[in-house]
Amino acid sequence: MGVVLVVEDNALVTGAMRVLLESGGHNVMTAVSVAEAVTRCSEMRPDLMLLDLTLPDGNGLEVLTRVSAPDSLPLITVALTGHDDPDVRKRCLDAGCRAVLLKPVAARELVSAVDSWIAEARAGAARES
Repeated sequence: MGVVLVVEDNALVTGAMRVLLESGGHNVMTAVSVAEAVTRCSEMRPDLMLLDLTLPDGNGLEVLTRVSAPDSLPLITVALTGHDDPDVRKRCLDAGCRAVLLKPVAARELVSAVDSWIAEARAGAARES
């Protein structure tokens, strides 16, 4: 299916997402910090990045500004936050996130949304080439 980068510093959440998404056929990469996420993007451009906003080395949105090559940015980025705040949502969307999910996200909802976003990313990439 697609390449998904999960950027999350909670090992339990990361592990659960990995199992869930890999069982759906996705290739899952993980990162626990802004710096590691930037490195992962440069190694292999993800179709989708699930991006926690609260990371040990900064705000997750920094990943979007620190990836130096535009062709390394994920095709679609979705913010994950525990804060149901309109200002946070606006900052995420303004930064280029396709959507903002409030944690915890129900497993079934996450899998369905990821499949949909991967299809959208792949369709967009096909149009660009």
